[in-house]
Amino acid sequence: MVCLVEMEGGDINYEDRMGNTPMGDTPLGWAAGNGHEAVVKLLLGRADINPDKSGEHGWTPLMLAVSCGPEEVVKMLLGRDDVNPEKSDRGGLTPLLIATHKGRERVVKMLLGRDGVNPDKSDNEGKTPLGCATRLGHAGVVEILLRRDEVNPDKPDNYGTTPLCWAAYNGNEGVVKMLLGRDDVNPNQPDQHGQTLLGAAASRGQEGVVKILLGRGDVDPNQPGASGQTPLFWAAFRGHEGVVKILLERSDVNPDKPDNTGQTPLYCATENGHAGVVEILLGRTTSTPTTLIRTAKHRSSGLLTVGMRE
Repeated sequence: MVCLVEMEGGDINYEDRMGNTPMGDTPLGWAAGNGHEAVVKLLLGRADINPDKSGEHGWTPLMLAVSCGPEEVVKMLLGRDDVNPEKSDRGGLTPLLIATHKGRERVVKMLLGRDGVNPDKSDNEGKTPLGCATRLGHAGVVEILLRRDEVNPDKPDNYGTTPLCWAAYNGNEGVVKMLLGRDDVNPNQPDQHGQTLLGAAASRGQEGVVKILLGRGDVDPNQPGASGQTPLFWAAFRGHEGVVKILLERSDVNPDKPDNTGQTPLYCATENGHAGVVEILLGRTTSTPTTLIRTAKHRSSGLLTVGMRE
């Protein structure tokens, strides 16, 4: 880098297209992403430097610094009027989205302290900084973003997934509690497939999240998705015995509620060979062993034995 800087007639904003750098970086981008503070200062002192030039893949020096460089380099770049902190790459990723993805709390604060940074700006798939942080369980970043009035905590991405949905899907219980503490977050908002939040958590075996949601008076444990599958149905279908037990502790959970095709939780547990779930459901279901045997006749004898117990 230093050789290039000192080379008379050399293009200090040269964009690597030979594959020598992972992101096709400029010299400044390479130095910023690799934490070479002295080189960054040297380059920024040049009158012919373009501190906001993107590399081959669309990442600016600020993006690279935010992703893996030291905070001092981020601060140097943000101190320049000719650096756009909202500039995005081809996928719509901004420096703030990159910082939230990495869980870099202090860098997030630095970016939000710069005028012109939109804390709710989404990428090309509609993912916001909050959605990204909740999906990855970065509770500190979530807390920072929720303090901003411009952030919509219930904003879905292009696939209908809200920040709360992301947190629930991935079992980030602390983040789920944080979001549910807001009055402007809807715990019953379905995703684009019509699946409820409780149903999604149940299908993924997220026992802690299921308990949190069931502790709320505004969550219906029997609410079906677009195809009629209840949270219990999904837990039975996936074989999540712990979630099945948690749901059945509720007296208002209907263990026999079928989906739109007429399949019950017991039926789908049998079809998928989940013997433990079958045994649990037989303690609550009104289906008869004969019915179970008919629906499971092509399955293992082990399941048939469970089904024949009186």
